[in-house]
Formats: sequence, structure tokens, C-alpha cells
Amino acid sequence: MSKYSSVPTLNMDFIMPAKVTFDTPGGGVDGGRNGMGDAISINLSGGPIVTATAENCFIHEPEQFEYLGWLRAYLNSGVRFINVPLLNDWYGPFPIIGGVPTPIVAGIPHSDGSLFSDESGYSQATVWGQVMEDAAQYAGIVRIRVYNPARPLRHNDWFSIYHDIKGWRAYSYWDVLDRYDDGVETIGGYEFPFQEYRLALDVPLRAPVLAGTRIELARPMCVMKFPMGFTLPTDIEGFYQSNPTLQFTEGK
Repeated sequence: MSKYSSVPTLNMDFIMPAKVTFDTPGGGVDGGRNGMGDAISINLSGGPIVTATAENCFIHEPEQFEYLGWLRAYLNSGVRFINVPLLNDWYGPFPIIGGVPTPIVAGIPHSDGSLFSDESGYSQATVWGQVMEDAAQYAGIVRIRVYNPARPLRHNDWFSIYHDIKGWRAYSYWDVLDRYDDGVETIGGYEFPFQEYRLALDVPLRAPVLAGTRIELARPMCVMKFPMGFTLPTDIEGFYQSNPTLQFTEGK
């Protein structure tokens, strides 16, 4: 059995894509036609796979070229994996800080108010969650609690769960089946408002999850690889610039 629990994470900000897409194709197969000649679709129990692209990356610094060279050497074989963040910054259930949605707060100091030697601080998600009921592998329904949401979960959001063997996996929902009573929970001595839901998933669970498992809603990640037939060549245009497009498909 493949293990995806200790793989590097793609630095999406560093490669500066002009456009990022993610999707879930391949959830069904053609089951023939009925008496009226209409096609019948059969749903796959394993569900669709998650795919992502980072298009027209702006590569111009020497360190960026070095990083792309490492990605080429690491991923071109199609047998090694990387965690790919899904950039849901703009529309996730995040608070508005400084006029923009803020999934992650950075620059948090130590308890004495000091920062690290490079003047950076800690960072943490503004919104997160946890699984509220055990769920089996391939389950299509999950009950979750979301802390600090700036809006209700409604049409669709992405989140990710870290599985011991399957690593980071990304999920989204297509229906809110139940909305339970809101509340406040004390965690580490602090009170956090929460909302609780039962959701119908687009991508079924890749592995069993236990109640209490943490859920990430800020830039959820999925373990991925280059799809078959895709490679990332070293490509340098005039004035030492490159604008590659990277393609990824979920590890299975």
C-alpha cells in the first residue's frame, strides 16, 4: 500500500500563478442506454478525483528557477507526490480583515511579545473545524463543526483532512443536509463560536475518520502528482523569464 503521509508541500505563493483551477472529474461511467435511448450514468463508489492546475506562473528570480528545477526532478517521473494547496482565500467562510477575506493570520508574536530573529511570527488559521462523528472509508456524508466562520456553509466550500496513510485529502460538499444549533466551545481557555452541519460530499472519504479529527478550511491541501504524460521542462524565455503551467492529479 502506498503511503502519502510524509510528502513536501508546493509553495504556491512562490511560483506566482496567474490562474489556479481545481476540479473533481471522473465520478461516474456510462451505463448504457434505456428504452428511450437516454444514456444511464453509474456513480463510482470511489467517487471523482481531485485535479488542480497552476497556470502561467511568473518565474523570474534565480531561486524560482531553482525551485522549478527541483519540481521537475522530483515529480516528472509521475511516481512521487506533493501536497498541493487549493487557493480558496477569496470565497471561503473567512473573516474580513483590512477589507479582504483572511484565511490565515501571520505575524503572531511569542507570549512575551517578541518575534523570531527574522522578524517573523507564528501563523494560524482563522477558521477550522473537526469531525463530530466517526465515518467509514468511502462515506459520502460527514458531520462537522466549524469554528469562527464568518458566514454559514451554504452552496459549496473545500476543506481537507489529514489521514494517517492517505495523507492530506481535499473534500467539498454539494448539499447541506442538516444545520444544527450554533454554540460556543472553550478550547485552551478561549471561547470559540461554532456552527455544526451534516454535509453531502462530492468526493467520498478516502479513509475512515474518527470523531475529533481536525478539519482545515484555510487553503486545504490534497496529495497529488503530475498526471500521466505531463512533464515540467526547463524553459527560459527572453529576459530570463518563464511562465509554465503545472498540472496535478490526486494520488490514489
